[in-house]
Amino acid sequence: MEIQTIDASLLAKMFLSGAKNLEAKKEWINELNVFPVPDGDTGTNMTMTIMSAANAVAELDNADMKTVAKAISSGSLRGARGNSGVILSQLFRGFSKIISNYDEVTVEILAEAFEKAVQTAYKAVMQPKEGTILTVARGAADKAAEISHRTNNIVEFADAVIQEAEVVLSKTPDMLPVLKQAGVVDSGGQGLVCVLQGAYDALVGKEVDYTDFAPETVAKAAPAKIKTTVEFIIESEKALASYQIKELKTKLESIGLGDIIDLKIGDEVVESKEEAKAAPTEPAKEMGFVSIATGDGLTSIFTELGCDYMIPGGQTMNPSTDDILSAVEKVNAKTVFVLPNNKNIILAANQAAAICKDKKIVVIPTKTIPQGITALITFAADASVEDNEAAMTEEIANVKTGQVTYAVRDTMIDDKEITKNDWMGMGDSGLLSVNSDIDVAFKEMIDEMVSEDSSVVSIYWGEGSDQEKAEALGAAVEEKYPDLEVEISEGGQAVYAYIVSVE
Repeated sequence: MEIQTIDASLLAKMFLSGAKNLEAKKEWINELNVFPVPDGDTGTNMTMTIMSAANAVAELDNADMKTVAKAISSGSLRGARGNSGVILSQLFRGFSKIISNYDEVTVEILAEAFEKAVQTAYKAVMQPKEGTILTVARGAADKAAEISHRTNNIVEFADAVIQEAEVVLSKTPDMLPVLKQAGVVDSGGQGLVCVLQGAYDALVGKEVDYTDFAPETVAKAAPAKIKTTVEFIIESEKALASYQIKELKTKLESIGLGDIIDLKIGDEVVESKEEAKAAPTEPAKEMGFVSIATGDGLTSIFTELGCDYMIPGGQTMNPSTDDILSAVEKVNAKTVFVLPNNKNIILAANQAAAICKDKKIVVIPTKTIPQGITALITFAADASVEDNEAAMTEEIANVKTGQVTYAVRDTMIDDKEITKNDWMGMGDSGLLSVNSDIDVAFKEMIDEMVSEDSSVVSIYWGEGSDQEKAEALGAAVEEKYPDLEVEISEGGQAVYAYIVSVE
């Protein structure tokens, strides 16, 4: 088969087919993750990212190349979740910049677009690692440049590029020892190969079912807001504090009800949509906060420390760039600090900062919940944005974080054998402990974290534990380390039975 040009219609079909193939294989890709943690995995994040763009493309009707390219780029950028999703969106962004200038694309244009895609993605990552999706993309782009000088046949070109991507993917375990020990290839790289393979299927005329992306389906996925008034009656012996009302509103908004809710305590309406419309807009304050966390306890802690808006999420569900942008819009401040509190959310937050036009977003690169809490405690309302950014960034580097969770499969990490359902103590730089007994795993993790400079240990208990168990472990820590102050709080977080900070 010989094809020398791709028009907008065929490009759209290829993109939807790539999305379909990735979606079909997302669970398999999830299984390739090195750490056997029950979290929001690579396959899920990449799929949700590409689906955001696929839905935008599916809504187009007889669109030209520029319009299709814009839908791919904008849809994926705003829908990007997790590091792998953000990198995928940046690949699409760079690719789209080139093809949007043409009515039809050729082998030569495709090679240029591949190169631009890789350049754009590498620039989005502060410290690019080889042996990842970036390496696979780089290999594909290099082969694209080489083949473009030999053929005008896009089918031949695409076949060679995908074969090279598969070869580079197979070599990723040799580039990252952690992949080799776990016996897997890079999951993000595998996801990219799936997208390319799906696009190739549509190129050569293979029948692909696109009904998942039909405009009617998209419409059903985003139903119109309820028009009726909803009233909640809250019975309480004590009056609710303002932060408690704000927290409740945040939770209701997270399920799509916040905009139409009247909050009533007894006979008094304390928060009304109609009153909010009539009320004069308050002047924007200089600085505000958006933070990501899951769990009632953690939400209360962040809110009490001054966070203006909480995005539900974290390890089990990485919020998208658009989720972060929407939250920032709700904060009445000129500058909004965003606390990702998870290393897999930082890139999406940075992407939101780059896209936002109305406000200044400053991302404090908090990788854990304790770092986020420390950042809020460090904040000084009378200091400048720049001084606060510097102070918070400096202080979070002094926080050690440990997290106890369970393994979802057998594997080997850092020469430690892990069996499904074992408890693991995860530190800032890797695995600290493994044991079938959660208490033993916790104590061994603490031993690895505490040093002679340590003074405070904070324990946040979540699903899989309770107050009594947490206090017993806290007492054990105090007994072994009498000079340490131990603080225990309910976090309510999913996935991790305990989140611990040592300062």
